[in-house]
Amino acid sequence: MRIAIVNDVRLAVEALRRVVSQIPSYEIAWVAYDGEEAVAKCAADVPDVILMDLVMPRMNGAEATRKIMRDSPCAILIVTATVDENAGMVFDAMGSGALDVVQTPILGPDGNVAGGNQLLAKIATIGKLIGKPESRDQIGTGSRDSARSTANSLLVAIGASTGGPKALADILAELPHGLPAAIVIVQHLDMQFAASLATWLGTLTGHDVQIAREGERPVAGGVYLATTNDHLVFTKASNFKYHPDPADYPYRPSVDVFFKSAVKNWTGSLLGVLLTGMGSDGAEGLLAIRQAGWHTIAQDRDTSIVYGMPKAAADRGAAAEILPIGRIARAITNRIKVVEKRKAES
Repeated sequence: MRIAIVNDVRLAVEALRRVVSQIPSYEIAWVAYDGEEAVAKCAADVPDVILMDLVMPRMNGAEATRKIMRDSPCAILIVTATVDENAGMVFDAMGSGALDVVQTPILGPDGNVAGGNQLLAKIATIGKLIGKPESRDQIGTGSRDSARSTANSLLVAIGASTGGPKALADILAELPHGLPAAIVIVQHLDMQFAASLATWLGTLTGHDVQIAREGERPVAGGVYLATTNDHLVFTKASNFKYHPDPADYPYRPSVDVFFKSAVKNWTGSLLGVLLTGMGSDGAEGLLAIRQAGWHTIAQDRDTSIVYGMPKAAADRGAAAEILPIGRIARAITNRIKVVEKRKAES
């Protein structure tokens, strides 16, 4: 796998070089020392993965990500030492197509690199998603709406990956506060950045976006975000639980695992929504939601940063509606009204 490095700090570049060189099948495609240089080099030579810093002269990593994904798209991993101070820039980059974010490894005075294993794990996961695995050797129209809706609130289950933060912000910004539904989001994101994403979404949209805590039960009006590298699931009592299995699944937390768990254990009505993202995670889970009699929505091709996950859902017939991002919030609100009307009539 050919990997490019974009970082204006030469010590950080050396740390990244040393980490990447640990895997014989990885090679350095090129190095750029600011975003503008990265855009130009990527246009001439598109690597498999770019390790993109955020804070750089001339052009920052978020803007470089946006331009690269527009002109010379490839997998981009944000690698930064200042996540907390630049959360907005992190999620801006992810909204433009960056796949994930990780802390920059630190090269110590003894020559050892701290934090390299986390970076390699992220690269390996991206390698699986783009078909280049690491080689170390070389709400439904069915009858169940009325049957189950009296047991608990409607659950709006949303899955997202590449481009997800911006798409989620767009949807939440248009949704009214105090909806008679709980919203639970599974976004592919390392656990150390989940709290920052919740805060960022809350600041942009005015919703109180909370971390989904084990043992907690989502309530109507709440917005919850999966927060660990384990998979978010529901217990039989519809409480949150985090589970490590399937351990070898490349998507963590997995949308499929969560959607299927909701079908099995959520005691109210369901609405499944699958947004932009690389790969196919969530497609099988969305199909399970639809086959169980609930309504499903997938984002359309034109407004998806990466039309992978929603395309996989569309190809399987898992989406009852395929909508541009600007119409999804209204569709959610309309479906909530349908469910509430059926509850009132039952």
